Amino acid sequence: MSDEPQQRSQGWASREPGAQPGSPGTKQQPRPRQKPPGKGKQRPKRTGLRRLVPTWRMLLGTILGTALLLAGLFALGYFLVRIPSANAAAVKQSNVFLYADGSQLARDGDVNRENVALEHISKVAQHATLAAEDRDFYSESAIDPKAMIRAGWNTVTGKGRQSGSTITQQYVKNYYLGQEQTVTRKVKEFFISVKLDREKSKDEILEGYLNTSYYGRNAYGIQAAAQAYYGVNARDLTVGQGAYLAALLNAPSEYDVIAHPENRAGALARWNYVLDGMVKQKWLTRAARARVAFPEPRQAKGSAGLSGQRGYLVQAVTAYLTSNGILDEDTLTRGGFRITTTLQKSKQDAFVRAVNDQLMDGLDRKNRKVDTYVRAGGVAIDPSSGKVLAMYGGIDYTKQYVNNATRRDYQVGSTFKPFVFASAVQNGSATEDGRPINPNTVYDGTDRRPVQGWNGGTYAPENEDGESYGDISVRTATDRSVNSVYAQMAVDVGPANVERTAVALGLPADTPDLTASPSIALGPATASVLDMTEAYATLANHGRHGPYTLVAKITKDGSESVRLPAPDGAAADRQAVSREAADTTTSMLQSVVDGGTGQAAQNAGRPAAGKTGTAEEDTAAWFAGYTPDLATVVAVMGQDPDTGAHKSLYGALGLARVNGGGLPAQIWAQFTQDALDGSDYTDFDLQLQPGAEEPDDSVYDPGTTDTTGGQDSGGTTDGTQGGANGSRPGPSTGRTPGRGPERSPERGGSHDRTGGTGGTGTSRGTGASGGSTGTTGGTRPGGPHTGTRTGGTTTGGGTAGSTGGTRKGTAAVRSPGP
Repeated sequence: MSDEPQQRSQGWASREPGAQPGSPGTKQQPRPRQKPPGKGKQRPKRTGLRRLVPTWRMLLGTILGTALLLAGLFALGYFLVRIPSANAAAVKQSNVFLYADGSQLARDGDVNRENVALEHISKVAQHATLAAEDRDFYSESAIDPKAMIRAGWNTVTGKGRQSGSTITQQYVKNYYLGQEQTVTRKVKEFFISVKLDREKSKDEILEGYLNTSYYGRNAYGIQAAAQAYYGVNARDLTVGQGAYLAALLNAPSEYDVIAHPENRAGALARWNYVLDGMVKQKWLTRAARARVAFPEPRQAKGSAGLSGQRGYLVQAVTAYLTSNGILDEDTLTRGGFRITTTLQKSKQDAFVRAVNDQLMDGLDRKNRKVDTYVRAGGVAIDPSSGKVLAMYGGIDYTKQYVNNATRRDYQVGSTFKPFVFASAVQNGSATEDGRPINPNTVYDGTDRRPVQGWNGGTYAPENEDGESYGDISVRTATDRSVNSVYAQMAVDVGPANVERTAVALGLPADTPDLTASPSIALGPATASVLDMTEAYATLANHGRHGPYTLVAKITKDGSESVRLPAPDGAAADRQAVSREAADTTTSMLQSVVDGGTGQAAQNAGRPAAGKTGTAEEDTAAWFAGYTPDLATVVAVMGQDPDTGAHKSLYGALGLARVNGGGLPAQIWAQFTQDALDGSDYTDFDLQLQPGAEEPDDSVYDPGTTDTTGGQDSGGTTDGTQGGANGSRPGPSTGRTPGRGPERSPERGGSHDRTGGTGGTGTSRGTGASGGSTGTTGGTRPGGPHTGTRTGGTTTGGGTAGSTGGTRKGTAAVRSPGP
């Protein structure tokens, strides 16, 4: 062996057999890592984003943990939530309605409920309810998890009232809980429903549901509803009747086809849905289903505590709150609200007096059957704020349930024509030969003249009494309400543009029979009196519009305030049409009052603009008008008190016809004068379109005295009812702002601007006199003048008197024409 030190080995060298680690002359090798016994290849470590993804063990643990937690919460909730006593719905509170000054308007009536056993409810009515609300009621559990999750989510996210609950849940809500849409109430409803399903039979729950559900007409429970709608007991309900009551559960007031005839299509669709569901569940055969006709409910009667106008006002306020989503119907019917309205008691009383003086006091229901058909509706709105100040709904809520001010089933007639002209100015429209449309534009007023430029088929409307006018200006055509002119103008403007303008002014987009065709100009649309007042208020407010408002303040239980949709003044925030379009239309409508079919409105003693209208077959007569401070629409309607069918007003009050320029304009004038009594006198401040102030180039010559009565004038040759002159007034031949119309002295009575003697006709001594003792009783200066109104004539004042005694008043006049 060498004594020299050995060199360090480089690299790896295999160890010789038998060599021991650490022994001299050998290099120690790294020890290989030994695999654990029984294990394969090790799993690589999770790096990067993979570390964030849970493993299946983690998922399983989470699911099991959540399930255990939910089970624990369910058990806790089940044991903690007890079935409470019946809620206050069984002893419902009243809602208190107040006038704007805080005085009480009405307190809604007591609850109308009569509980009955399930065996006293017809089987078909039970099946109809199940078909409408919960077809699997007898086979399913107390809750529907999917529907509960959906309803809860919609409540949390603020999507409003959502259904989908089972009948058990609805019964719990009706009887044990409240109607508020909160998560807490939903949780309680869930646990009580589960408990109730274990403690009560399905029949007991269905019986409770049928006895606590609200059906409208202040009827709680199916027995009260059967009496309210059909005058029968619940045990005698037919298939059709039961299906209709079941349909009402979805929208109790909205689907009342008597109170809201405009919603008939929706109510019928729901009724058919119920019947089809009964067939699907084999509760009704297809053959029997085919034989079921819609059972028309009887005319409703209001609560005695809501007699007179009170019931109509409460009905209108309730509809306003529910339709605007301020309060839902279920919450409102529970009561406890103190609701301050925008209605002013003095104006409300004035409206009732005007209708009674001018219309109701002259009815002879014993000797004239047509007088039993007479109905009236009216609304007054402050144009600057949109506040409804007064509303006339009908003769008495306990005698006639339907509110004539809000119903949408009578044609508005020629009161729609101003919307056509406003649309023409708004859209810068021109005639077929390119002439801009303004008040002085000349049209062909020939009777039955086919409209030009319309490719939807021949349309040639008839003028009132078949009269032809030849070439006349738009202003004169408006004064005379000439159909042939306005039908052509609608085509020139574009019927779709006219429809858009009407909706922008305030008519609902879903107004029945509001269609884009030439006939739109003649007013086949069936807007309500309230709708039309809103639209005319927009014109009065220089084209600025916002939704009307009926409610100023709401409190709950004396303290909690309910949020309203908009603050005061918001009604004037949107320019619906240009000021030029609205003001030029106002100028035209001033001419209608000064020398057209609306002359009776002069008796208001204020600057006035308005339009008359008559529905087909004289089933309704309208006057829509405004002063700078107040927009008011009045309609007189004909309806059979037993069947609800529309009826003609021919011969009512002993008059040959009832037209817009007669009774409606007379009511309008008296109400407007009383409503504005004591307020500042203001005139219209108008900005007109270019060309509107030019002289009228109309070549229409009335010739001899007219004896036909005339469109919307309510005129007759003996002066029994007319404008201010007892016969159809002649057309104005043009006027400029601040200038009165030039009238022909041949047109019945005297049209002398500087005095003279009028005709000798009368109008029952209560409205516009058949004649006039001079237009002013002397030289007519520009400005207000005073006079004494006595009985049926006027001396030195307006042109019509009022019943009983002497009446002082002021009347605004314009300086005489040249």
